[in-house]
Amino acid sequence: MQPRLLLISNSVNHGQGFLDHVLAEMDDFLEGVHGLVFVPFAQKDRKGYGARVAARLVDIGIEVATLTADERGQRMLREAEAVFAGGGNTFRLLKTLQDAGLLPILRERALAGMPYIGSSAGTNLACPTIRTTNDMPIVQPVSFEAMGLVPFQINPHYIDPAPGSTHMGETREQRIKEFHEENEVPVVGIREGSWIRVEGDRATLGGANGARIFRHDREPEERKSGAELSDLV
Repeated sequence: MQPRLLLISNSVNHGQGFLDHVLAEMDDFLEGVHGLVFVPFAQKDRKGYGARVAARLVDIGIEVATLTADERGQRMLREAEAVFAGGGNTFRLLKTLQDAGLLPILRERALAGMPYIGSSAGTNLACPTIRTTNDMPIVQPVSFEAMGLVPFQINPHYIDPAPGSTHMGETREQRIKEFHEENEVPVVGIREGSWIRVEGDRATLGGANGARIFRHDREPEERKSGAELSDLV
């Protein structure tokens, strides 16, 4: 088996409701799946977050069980039809999964072909590490190593430099180039409203706004929705 992944930049698009922009894609991706386990650990209110996801996914006929950070959660992951890891703080998400012994189980199941959906922090979790997250390190994980379901890094919520901006801090592009001063792994900056779908050795860019590909010692490359990313897989 090979990974089946849907890696989403954001769960709320400007002017739309929760998951509105990607719900049809999730429905297609989860064809034949009746229920999934939702990973709520990127946010503080786990119960409320799980209830929000359950209320939304009922519209596509998916029953949601919210993961717990204990031995019961380990059993839930081993038996899950599919998993959806939501957005929030990536450091908190990773640390909770590490501390509860859930990360290796989730990785094993995803690598074996269990459908995995990530949004924002959950998308970062699919990368080799979480080093290209936008989040503050509000907690300290054991390490930055994530699941390595794809061999490249992702920067969700990627923002292009604004012409004429008076902001004197680094642009997102500058920060990714700084990452490449110390690392060689490619980085895919996916804009809001976009996602990456991986089916085995094929990866495709979906959604409305495309992505920007960053490689060590090379100029960034623009790719539009519908483009193949299989050269990165």
